[in-house]
Amino acid sequence: MNLVQRAQSILLRPKETWPTIAAERTDAATLYTSYIAPLAAIPAIARFIGLSLIGIGGFGVSFRVPILTGLVNLVVGYVLSLVVVYGLALIVDALAPTFGGTRSRIEALKVVAYASTAGFVGGIFSLIPSLSILSLLASLYGIYLLYTGLPALMRCPREKAAGYTAVVIVCAIVAFVVIGTILSALSPMGMEGRGVAMGGPSVTVHTPQGEVSVDSSKMAAMAQKMEEASKRMEAAQKSGDSAAAGKAMGDVMAAMTGTNATPIAASDLKALLPDSLGDLKRSAVESQSGQAMGIGGSSAKATYGDGSRRVELAITDLGGAGGLAAMAAWANMTVDRETDTQVEKVYKDGARTVREEWQKDGSRGKLTTILGNGVVVEADGSGVDMPALKRVVASVDVGKIEALKRAAKP
Repeated sequence: MNLVQRAQSILLRPKETWPTIAAERTDAATLYTSYIAPLAAIPAIARFIGLSLIGIGGFGVSFRVPILTGLVNLVVGYVLSLVVVYGLALIVDALAPTFGGTRSRIEALKVVAYASTAGFVGGIFSLIPSLSILSLLASLYGIYLLYTGLPALMRCPREKAAGYTAVVIVCAIVAFVVIGTILSALSPMGMEGRGVAMGGPSVTVHTPQGEVSVDSSKMAAMAQKMEEASKRMEAAQKSGDSAAAGKAMGDVMAAMTGTNATPIAASDLKALLPDSLGDLKRSAVESQSGQAMGIGGSSAKATYGDGSRRVELAITDLGGAGGLAAMAAWANMTVDRETDTQVEKVYKDGARTVREEWQKDGSRGKLTTILGNGVVVEADGSGVDMPALKRVVASVDVGKIEALKRAAKP
């Protein structure tokens, strides 16, 4: 098995590739050494480079995770990811009879390993921390890979694959939250205490940073929509209708991201940025939009300042990824954390999610609001306190932004 060819095949032609994988005879050791271990190294190494070598920057100031801490996180994260793959395989195997499938530990390991390909390969985006959302998008494709792989390898009826997938994904979320908890414990802030509660169609994870709730029923619906769009894409490809195939591919991506709409025009977002913020004059403004694999987005950003004070105000429409707002790591999370020098809060304000982070001396602060329609408004200030940042966000009329409608894709 050629690793690159297999990764390409499972990503681009999953339905044709799963029967081939099902027919292969292998063992856990071979699967780990030839496929899982090399690919799992991609996100681990990329995160290290992104956080410890490249760093996160803004306002001319950059932050880098110390090299030693970064190396410890790299090794621990890498090892834990290998463990999680095997742990999820045990869960897939144990659940097989519940969903009408056939138990087989090696087949379960195969389906988890190959379904993880998208997340492993997409981890390369962690090289640039600001692009880490793309890693999440790539991981979402793994839901579809799992959904199509379970019937082929675990022999479950196709009509039960959505529920099977949803349960496994919830378990995966819990596993990766635990990994994040462990890795955070290695940071200077440290962590203590955590818990998981499952009930009905949702799972709630309790961490020292707060509480995260995930609705597994939405994941099952997502998998079902992806399957339906995939069937249309296959039919279009067989008929040679490239236009229909392209539209169906867009439908697959829409199912992954939770919306099938075009982003709000970047020029419209730019027009919402005020010329001044009180006595702070606007010194620069820009807007941009783009699209990849059927997923589009737009943003507008302006900088204001008077020398000692500086504010960057940004409005970003997640567009094709708007549905991710409800699944983002802190979109359904509550946080109330305070140290001697800084405060962090995440809370719900109606349908909005708000994150506040500021230094007690008023030197720096950031206020981020995810609106109900998936648009993100963020004010990042230097020499500006939190009350001032709240006035900044209020100055762009978030209610008007929230009322904006995206046009459906043709």
